[in-house]
Amino acid sequence: MNTAREAADTIAAADRPEDLFGSAATDSAARQAARRRYHRLAALVHPDRTGGSGTAFHRLNDFYRQWMSGSAGDPIAGYCGAHPIGPLHARGSVADLYRSGSDAVLKIPRTTAANRLLAGERNALGDLSDLAAREPWLRPYFPQLRDTVDHLDTGTGQTRTVNVLGALTEGFVTLAQVRAAYPGGLDPRDYAWMHRRLLRCLAGAALAGWVHTAVVPENVLIHPRLHGVVLAGWSFATRPGRPAAATLRAAAGPPELTVAVAPETDVFQAHRLMLAMLGDRAPAPMRAFATGCLQPEPRLRPAAADLLDEFDDLLDRLYGQRRFRPFDLPKGQ
Repeated sequence: MNTAREAADTIAAADRPEDLFGSAATDSAARQAARRRYHRLAALVHPDRTGGSGTAFHRLNDFYRQWMSGSAGDPIAGYCGAHPIGPLHARGSVADLYRSGSDAVLKIPRTTAANRLLAGERNALGDLSDLAAREPWLRPYFPQLRDTVDHLDTGTGQTRTVNVLGALTEGFVTLAQVRAAYPGGLDPRDYAWMHRRLLRCLAGAALAGWVHTAVVPENVLIHPRLHGVVLAGWSFATRPGRPAAATLRAAAGPPELTVAVAPETDVFQAHRLMLAMLGDRAPAPMRAFATGCLQPEPRLRPAAADLLDEFDDLLDRLYGQRRFRPFDLPKGQ
């Protein structure tokens, strides 16, 4: 094939890595042939050349990584065992998540520049796990770090920092999916339980000495049926007093992100998220509650732990005695 269109069509038609690179092989000649084919296709569909979205390029990278690193070859070896690389589960801001069996996912950075971010996630999740061992009420709110891998990618010769996380794939959805399902805003009584649990997440993070710095819809997972909430996406986690390890282009502010974050940075982001999730359905008292947490100076914002009782008081005034509300996403979401 000689054109970008032909290459893109070939990549789109592939259902598995073997469709592009042939049967699984461990001999060096077959791997060199696959590498040559990868580079030839990548040169044709690279977004710098095509000016497009890069969909074909990213799909090609996914297939090549799977073929070279796991699903068409040997599993990658961690400290606690070997981990097969299964199908792509989700694409994050700096890393991709692949299913690994039924109870784990592999978080693999797309570039080696993101290795430091996944190393930071390891440290944050390790501290959160230690805290949850002492404070068991915190355990459900954070991903579980199962294993770590420093994996040599034989296709590029580069080492990738891979985190093996407990699978949060069955029954969980992101708040981004919830917002897409309810574009007019959630019923505040439904968002109430999500926000209460998110405040608990943030109180735990502050107690462990970490700032998440990326409390956005894509990183908040909920289990609609069980009313579970997990704060995922700890790659940007940062110690208080330092600039954020990285920032999301699409998420504006708060102003201290590039200077010195604090636990109140997460409080700001959580209440901006509340207003986005509720939209025009936010009652005036709840909107005022959120606005009070959006002060430009971190020292003027309340701590997450202090907000727990305040938010419960607000809900009591708005809705009276608390009762369980079943929550479902529309079919097809």
